Amino acid sequence: MNDSDPSDADPTATDDSARAPRYEQVVRWAEYVRDTPAAVWGPQQNAVVNGQVDSARAVDVSAEDRKRIRAFADAELQESDERDGDD
Repeated sequence: MNDSDPSDADPTATDDSARAPRYEQVVRWAEYVRDTPAAVWGPQQNAVVNGQVDSARAVDVSAEDRKRIRAFADAELQESDERDGDD
């Protein structure tokens, strides 16, 4: 059991227990996009992306944090590319 405050959690930490539910959500979204006209899901996706961009702009992030976040994203993309190459 984790007694720490979720707001203090490191969002870049890997948590395999959280990965499966997120994967299932991605699969559900992909199925929804496949089965629903773009005129319906497109504006929904735009709203989500725009909300994320607005949230990111509203947060002051230090240069050090930006570098840490970028390094994490680069590592995740590299790992993803390596997994895709194994197929």
